[in-house]
Amino acid sequence: MSIPSAESLDRRRFLTISASAALAVTALSGCAASVDDGSSSGGGDGKKTLTVMGEKDDFDIKAAQKALGVNIRWLKYDTTKLNALLAAKTPPDVVRGLGAVEAPYFAARKLMTDLDPYFAKSTVLKPADLDPVNDLWRYDGSKQGAGPRYGMAKDYSQDQMFWYRTDMFEAAKLDLPSETEPLSADEWLDLGKRLTKRRLGKVKVYGLNASGLGYFSQLMGMTASAGGRLFAEDLASVDFSSPEALKALKWYLDYTKADIGPSVANPNPDGWDWPTYQAGRMAMATDGYWFGGAIGGDPKVAAVSRFAPAPQLGSSRVSACFGATGFWMPRDAKNKDAAWKFFEWFFGGAPAQARAAGGWGIPTLKPLRPKMPQNQPYQKQAFDVQQQELAHFSVLTFTPYAQLTALDGVISKVLPGAVKSGTSAGKVADALNQQMNDLLSKGKDVLG
Repeated sequence: MSIPSAESLDRRRFLTISASAALAVTALSGCAASVDDGSSSGGGDGKKTLTVMGEKDDFDIKAAQKALGVNIRWLKYDTTKLNALLAAKTPPDVVRGLGAVEAPYFAARKLMTDLDPYFAKSTVLKPADLDPVNDLWRYDGSKQGAGPRYGMAKDYSQDQMFWYRTDMFEAAKLDLPSETEPLSADEWLDLGKRLTKRRLGKVKVYGLNASGLGYFSQLMGMTASAGGRLFAEDLASVDFSSPEALKALKWYLDYTKADIGPSVANPNPDGWDWPTYQAGRMAMATDGYWFGGAIGGDPKVAAVSRFAPAPQLGSSRVSACFGATGFWMPRDAKNKDAAWKFFEWFFGGAPAQARAAGGWGIPTLKPLRPKMPQNQPYQKQAFDVQQQELAHFSVLTFTPYAQLTALDGVISKVLPGAVKSGTSAGKVADALNQQMNDLLSKGKDVLG
């Protein structure tokens, strides 16, 4: 079984859903039917129907039905519709999600099922076999990483690492990045400028995509590298005006103004990095280990692709995971036993084996680590770089008071105009603080 490159697109799409997805306050009648795209299977054969909300290429529906003995009703992931289904207490049985940035939000609202009793009894998903990244799916009511497990990651990456094309570095007569020592953010930006190619005033080849998996996450990681934090201790406010956060914001504004890669002010027309990178129109792509799964599908691109440590803005070496993409089970799900069987099959069965062997992220079950591919030179190089980077794995706690899409939405609203008008970083910081803290305050009021 091969994993199509659409999976990486799904990761990107998952993070760029409209920021209008505030928690629905009214139930939508017939909503479950409205999000069914016609991919539902079964009915009338006496089998249970398991409703799964996710992306089309998360798993093979027919294989799941055969393995589990159930009918699968597949719903395309949509934040707004998910929130409405949760509010109506008619949620899917299994939902795709990002543990790193979503577990606190949904767990704080008591919308998730405590999975500890299931893990305790499982012979497939044993707690002792779980990679620590799965702790991003834990929340104790006040902080992430402790308390009950509410979901599990299917794989993960350290999302500020980047891939680069050696052919473009060689053509520009530039030294290749170190495989062990991270570039400084300024060195990285300079390389991006040197690798960018323009024609008639327009960018022909991007030197760098520094946006990674969302704008807020990237700024959060860079601020941490500078020795600070965006969220306050109680996670109820942000401060872009602190010296460390302002340094990160200035860097991103410089990157955006330089017009050397996709940004909040000038998004990539391709929608995500792979088509651009594959076509030789992007020299460096800030995508974690999982991007190697896409690279492996094109031998010519694989031959010139290499992996590098996460660049650092300061002396506090940080290499975070912003995804921990996986599944969770809503508290009001109707078929929890069947949902757990799906968990065991998806996270510990044939799909998990295939993902691990395909290079689509680091397996989140320790026994699957030996399956990470090392046959091709690019795979061996990426594996070695990734193994060294694990020593610098960092957990950046996310707020329970707002969804990532909403915070990214504020950045998308504020930064383009600020870049165009030449607004100072300090004033941009003030605008971000005001609008984000308003969102966070409202979210805190909802929780009481």
